[in-house]
Amino acid sequence: MELWDVYDENRIKTGRTLERGKPEKVQKGEYRMVVHVCIFNSKGEMLIQQRQPFKRSWSGMWDLTVGGSAVSGDTSISAAIRETAEEVGVTLAPDELRRVLTIQTERVFDDIYVVQKDLDETALKLQYEEVAQVKWASADEIKAIIREKKFIPYHESLIDLIFFMRNHDGTRTEQDKTEI
Repeated sequence: MELWDVYDENRIKTGRTLERGKPEKVQKGEYRMVVHVCIFNSKGEMLIQQRQPFKRSWSGMWDLTVGGSAVSGDTSISAAIRETAEEVGVTLAPDELRRVLTIQTERVFDDIYVVQKDLDETALKLQYEEVAQVKWASADEIKAIIREKKFIPYHESLIDLIFFMRNHDGTRTEQDKTEI
C-alpha cells in the first residue's frame, strides 16, 4: 500500500493522505508531489529509461532517467534519492542532486532534479516492475523520439530547458554587478 501526502497550494501538508489506486483523488486546490531525476554524463547525454510494456500508464514509452510519486513522509529530495535507487539502482547523496525546476500542474508539484554522474548503463540494476531498459541520449535524440511518439509527450522546450539547466544556476544570462 502506497500513501501520498496531500499539500495545499502553498505546498504545506494538509494532514490528509491518499492511497494509490483508490477511488479518492486529489481534490481541486490540493496537490501531491512527484519527482523526476535526470542523470547526465560528462558527454552531455541524459540517461533515459523505457517503461515496461505492462505499466498501466505510458507503457513502453521512453522517459527521463527516473520519475515517481513521493510517498507519505518523503521530502522532495528523499523521494528523488529513493526513486533513483529503486528504479535504476543508483545511490545518490543529497548534495549530488540539484533541483532546477518545479512545475505546478492542476494537482501535482513536479520537482525536476539534475545529476552529473558517469555511469555504465549495462551495470545498472533496473527495477523489473518499472524499467525495461536504459540508454544515453542527447537532447536532439530525445526530441526525435518525442516526435516519433515513443517518448512521453513532453514539450520539446522542456527537454531543451533541462539540458540547459544541467550546467547553469538561475535564469539570467549575466550577473547583476550592483553592490548591495
